[in-house]
Amino acid sequence: MNTIINKKVRFEHLGLIDYQKAWDYQEKLFSETVSTKIENRHRKDRGEDPVPTLNHLLFCQHPHVYTLGKSGDAEHLLLNDEGLKEKQASFYKINRGGDITYHGPGQLVGYPILDLDNFFTDIHKYLRFLEEAVILTLQGYGIEAGRIDGLTGVWIDYIEKRNPRKICALGVKSSRWVTMHGFALNVNADLDYFNNIIPCGISDKAVTSLEKELGRRLSMEEVEEKLKSHIIELFEMELVIN
Repeated sequence: MNTIINKKVRFEHLGLIDYQKAWDYQEKLFSETVSTKIENRHRKDRGEDPVPTLNHLLFCQHPHVYTLGKSGDAEHLLLNDEGLKEKQASFYKINRGGDITYHGPGQLVGYPILDLDNFFTDIHKYLRFLEEAVILTLQGYGIEAGRIDGLTGVWIDYIEKRNPRKICALGVKSSRWVTMHGFALNVNADLDYFNNIIPCGISDKAVTSLEKELGRRLSMEEVEEKLKSHIIELFEMELVIN
């Protein structure tokens, strides 16, 4: 029986989209890919060839929203229901890893729904590749960024750690080597919204953005294209635009 490796990735830009709507769409694509993998097992039992699984890469922005991962602490949200209304923000408990984070306009959010059997079956390598794509993107703007041991995401001042500050958060879910959720890169985001949470449960480190580091607003489209190109190269994807 043949094994089909499919490195084609369908790219979609969802624009500014409600968090719940984007989450539901992720779940749909995720479930379809997982179902294909389950059906391929049955095909194998019947001596039939498998069908290729589909991969997706979604880019979007969200209206103001706080999301809490399954390992997070709800007390890291410093707003009550009335405070959320005042900030015109919503709140969701979700099924990714990690603690609490913020999404909002001016932040580039990426959701790869990949069957890692098409690339490599190593979730740590997967996370490092997403981080590396962001690090390379930031290098293109003259910003040196990297990783801090024991902490996910991408950080500035990650070596001397005099004022370490996170510029990109990561939180993913994986089942049967199919991924969902992803990363959030602060481009022109309103950083004041991070004051209402303990970001990722880390109280002693700051949050930053490309706009804050460079002292100017950036083209979201330009940043998106640079980041997308690095993801494609690192994962050796063949991108298909929907």
